[in-house]
Amino acid sequence: MNQTYKATGINLKGMPLGETDRLVTILTAEFGLLSAIAPGARKYKSRLRGRSELFVINELLIVKGRSLDKIIQADTIYTYPGLSQELGKLTAAQYLAELVLSLALSEQSQIELYELLKEHLRRIEQLNNQLNIYAYLAQAVFHFLALAGIAPQVYTCCLTQKLLLPNFAYSNWQVGFSFLSGGIVDLSPLNLPQQNGAKKSHNNNIINLKTHNNNYLTNPINYKINGLELTLIQNLSGESLPTRELINNYPSFSVDSLNLAWIRIERILREYAEYHLGSSIRSASLIDELYLVEF
Repeated sequence: MNQTYKATGINLKGMPLGETDRLVTILTAEFGLLSAIAPGARKYKSRLRGRSELFVINELLIVKGRSLDKIIQADTIYTYPGLSQELGKLTAAQYLAELVLSLALSEQSQIELYELLKEHLRRIEQLNNQLNIYAYLAQAVFHFLALAGIAPQVYTCCLTQKLLLPNFAYSNWQVGFSFLSGGIVDLSPLNLPQQNGAKKSHNNNIINLKTHNNNYLTNPINYKINGLELTLIQNLSGESLPTRELINNYPSFSVDSLNLAWIRIERILREYAEYHLGSSIRSASLIDELYLVEF
């Protein structure tokens, strides 16, 4: 990298530095995550004041320093004014910023992560129904985890590799979700019926049950999810949220049951991400307080 270099990036974090400067953490398309000083950015009339605010995208000219690089020019090319107009949207954006800060790498191109973050910030900014914030966050988290290669396994059992599809015939049907295992887990072997047939078949069931129970001891179940929740989580990898047609077959379907399902899925994916990244998403608790969620 030359003494002076150009980059295009979005501000994800800022903190005061000295009397008038600001230290900005930026996700750039070209060089990944970097921190740079915005000199004088806290002065009222500074040209860098607004350009160093969160979620502003700038074309930057940066000079390398011994310990910290310094921004010498910033030209704003895009902002998300709608985020700052509603506390819920701003908090959701900060939630995604925290997640990206845990995923992003430095000194290498992060163009895919950069573009994905821009897209999900755009979706949150344009969101009309605040009750859907959990659905958008859930899909965003899933997309970011998939890009990082650590998305949960949601189609086959992590222990047996058996295909698991939602079963709407039984209202109490569930699958497990294990952070350690990396996704969904088949619960049916734990409830094997007694066999009245051959002794060999009965013994095989006992062996299978013991094996599955041993797996449970080393791969604990963190959550149990129902057919509606499994349907939604299995369709998060698409570009848009699952459509209503996918879930019309769910027994006793209602808007309330759908909203509750999204709240649970977001919480599960959030905790899954925190488990695998080793860091908490602090903004998430404020999201829950804003929408008075009891979980």
